[in-house]
Amino acid sequence: MKVQRHSEIVARVREGGTVSVSELSSALDVSPSTIRRDLHQLDRAGVLTRVHGGAAVTASDPDRLRPFDAVARADAEAKARVAVAAARRVRDGEVVALDIGTTTARLAQELRGRSITVVTNSLAVLDALRDDEAVELILLGGMVRRSYHSLVGVLTEDAVHQIGVDRAFIGTSGIASGGQVMDSTFVEVPVKRALIAAARQVVVVADGHKIPGSGTLRVCRVDQVGVLVTTEGADELILEECRERGVEVEIA
Repeated sequence: MKVQRHSEIVARVREGGTVSVSELSSALDVSPSTIRRDLHQLDRAGVLTRVHGGAAVTASDPDRLRPFDAVARADAEAKARVAVAAARRVRDGEVVALDIGTTTARLAQELRGRSITVVTNSLAVLDALRDDEAVELILLGGMVRRSYHSLVGVLTEDAVHQIGVDRAFIGTSGIASGGQVMDSTFVEVPVKRALIAAARQVVVVADGHKIPGSGTLRVCRVDQVGVLVTTEGADELILEECRERGVEVEIA
């Protein structure tokens, strides 16, 4: 599918900085002309830069501008409150999915010692739980995105399709007016959607600064979300819109 192919192209560009049309054509088993059309579309979308013979990472790539460790330090106290509140919703014996991101990484720390199964594509979650014998840990495969401590791409999406989880904890770069959960990183969105589809309940974790926040790519509608855990400072009109659409809103 084109969306999966685009995700893989962006992941490979971010991994290597640059990549050629011939390399992408061989790796993805499609024609060079198909790759050229893909690169043109991705360049117009602003997620990479088309160069002669291939593509390069764009200068405005959010992963390059704000790597994981820098994002984790921002609004750390609010993220901790969200993580504590979200952890209280997990019951022993459950299978939970933790999305990539700094808030879900903080949530993983709160789940240490629990008799649960955690499914994740986050290397930060792996770091938090790798030595915890109480937690059964399932790491989804995929292409390593070093700047954001995560695994993404077609292999990750395919792995998600093999599982079912009780709750998926999803991060976001923003919840927009109109009831849309948004994100700003192209390669994350297909995996987020797959995790949402695999879950009996979806819990969005986002501190108040992310409501409305930012993001140009739609992940899902808020009526696909069961719970929103946030903090003070979130836009009250958007929170009320979420409630009207059936979302349980918890202010941590």
